[in-house]
Amino acid sequence: MSNDALAAALKVMDDYIGGLNRHDEPAVNDACNFPHVRLAGGKVVVWPNHGDYKLGDFVARAGDGWHHSTWDERTPIHVGRDKVHLKVKFSRWREDGSLLGIFETIYIVTLQDGHWGIQARSSFAD
Repeated sequence: MSNDALAAALKVMDDYIGGLNRHDEPAVNDACNFPHVRLAGGKVVVWPNHGDYKLGDFVARAGDGWHHSTWDERTPIHVGRDKVHLKVKFSRWREDGSLLGIFETIYIVTLQDGHWGIQARSSFAD
């Protein structure tokens, strides 16, 4: 297991959720590698290029009153030199602290041209 790869993957995950929670679209895009793929709700969505991931799309599907998200679990499944698979659980919250939902997901974080980023995810979230 590559501790450096795992540390890099976890940092990217933190950067991603931090960007979401700040409503910082450039930071969210910077935490991804492209093409970026999401399998959820019976659909496959592909964002071909950096900048294609729009925060408004996320907010629209995140749930009524979404304010922020938190990681509840990030367990490595496979860790290689340039790719990490993680079993993930996250929660979505309203501003008043009430829970919108808890979701299980698989994230694939890759190293592309020296950049670690989330490349794909398969989620049971909407």
